Amino acid sequence: MQWFIDLFFVPGIPQTVAVYGLVIAIGIWLGRISFKGISLGVTWVLFMGLAASYWGISVNKEAEHFLKEFGLILFVYSIGLQVGPGFFASLKKNALVANGLAASVVLIGVLTTIGLFYFSHNDIAAMTGVMSGAVTNTPGLGAAQAAITDLHLAKDNSATLTLAYAVAYPFGVFGIIIVLILLRKIFGTDLEKERELHRKLSIIKSNRPVSVHLKLDNPQMIGQPLRSVLQMMKQPIVVSRMLHDKEIITPTPDTTMHEGDVLLVVAPKEAVAQLKLIIGDEADVNLKEAKESELISRIIVVTRPEVTHRRLGDIPELHQQEFTLTRLSRSGIEMVPHGDIVLQLGDNIKVVGTAEGVSMVTQALGNSLKRLEVPDLAPIFIGIVLGVVLGSIPFHVANMPVAVKIGLAGGPLIVALLLSRFGSKLYLNNYTTNSANLMIRELGITLFLASVGLSSGHGLHDAFAGGTGWQWMMMGAAITILPLLIVGLVAHYAFRKTYFEICGLLAGASTDPPALAFAMQTAKTDIPSITYATVYPLTMILRIIAAQLLILLFA
Repeated sequence: MQWFIDLFFVPGIPQTVAVYGLVIAIGIWLGRISFKGISLGVTWVLFMGLAASYWGISVNKEAEHFLKEFGLILFVYSIGLQVGPGFFASLKKNALVANGLAASVVLIGVLTTIGLFYFSHNDIAAMTGVMSGAVTNTPGLGAAQAAITDLHLAKDNSATLTLAYAVAYPFGVFGIIIVLILLRKIFGTDLEKERELHRKLSIIKSNRPVSVHLKLDNPQMIGQPLRSVLQMMKQPIVVSRMLHDKEIITPTPDTTMHEGDVLLVVAPKEAVAQLKLIIGDEADVNLKEAKESELISRIIVVTRPEVTHRRLGDIPELHQQEFTLTRLSRSGIEMVPHGDIVLQLGDNIKVVGTAEGVSMVTQALGNSLKRLEVPDLAPIFIGIVLGVVLGSIPFHVANMPVAVKIGLAGGPLIVALLLSRFGSKLYLNNYTTNSANLMIRELGITLFLASVGLSSGHGLHDAFAGGTGWQWMMMGAAITILPLLIVGLVAHYAFRKTYFEICGLLAGASTDPPALAFAMQTAKTDIPSITYATVYPLTMILRIIAAQLLILLFA
């Protein structure tokens, strides 16, 4: 029986595996407990690690250090792959206001932290932990941990950082929701009127391609090839079906248009008015439902790696006459296919054509979902290596005692962001399914949280016995509430943002899924999730950089 006791209490590799397994499993089970739809989720793994360490359980230190760093790398790399496309999209002009407001939340939080640092005389490691916990940002905790390691600071700083994070985190989750409720009272928001307003706005602002049937009655276009219409449009359009000489066909650019032809056009909504001037008014027929049509439509998934780093216009198999590519959906965004689009794995393309034509497209693009279910691990590990190399490059800055490094949090994150956007051009396919990405991310974060908990719990009693823990809680509440309240009021009164938009913006600025869940439950629309997704990528990066800079500049 002694061997069984030794398995859990005598440090070694078997004991480390057993302790990590129990800490992670129990933490995940406890994370499923929720109160009114709100839970602390995977952070319970950190609390379980702290508890185990507090009660005297320790593990092999070399294994603990490796698992902490490797778990952090897996977590931030998978985060980068997930948010990369959205990050670059978020830098576009129409998202600058929302991202500017979210960045202001981060900036005000950092300034509040610095002010409390000077006022309270806490060390910067503790204040960085309080800030990361107050905004429920675990990657920021990891970045600060990495910075402490790079600067060769005392191990006590790392333990203090973790304790402060754990103390501030619970109110961080609920504090964001309290601010959302408070703002609703201040604005006097009527939820039903807000939903109706967004329903009307969604009709006006929608940028998704629309289908419209147009009857050719413009004398100048009669007898002209279809390409003449395509050349007159500034934006890409697709004519998916055409009623031509009493027959429904998939036209080519060389198809000659006759008077009375009906064209089913897929185009951006703002282009419809111009199309009506060029072609004619809307027709009262529906070519999609015509019984005499032999055309079919299918949604085909791009699964052949051979076509993913080539322009759509450079793929010969797609230059046939028996089909038309009408829509392309990528990461939830619909667009009109055109020759300059570079395909990516997982793209969904809607095809209209004959059965033979649709079969040709299927063969060209793959449409084998099993291929997507098996991630290509080689490019992922190549990306991790590049991230570690980038994170290890020393940068010498004036007045800094040691060279500054981006670290094992920043390097893999930046490389993952770049590869998610430009990897196909370098023949590095980093595509993973959502489930595979989630698996890597959860594995990484649980290993990291278990490690920092097991290395820090021994100081938990002293923190609260001396009153420091309660002080951290109050400072964390200030860092949670002040930035959100200020930016929420500015967003509403200065930028005329609606309450639902502000809910998503503030949840995204805090990188807090429970707050988003609360906002979605309140709004009963997807408006909060849209603004959350708009600001989340940039905010996540800023949170990581901010936590790291606080350590580098003030330690």
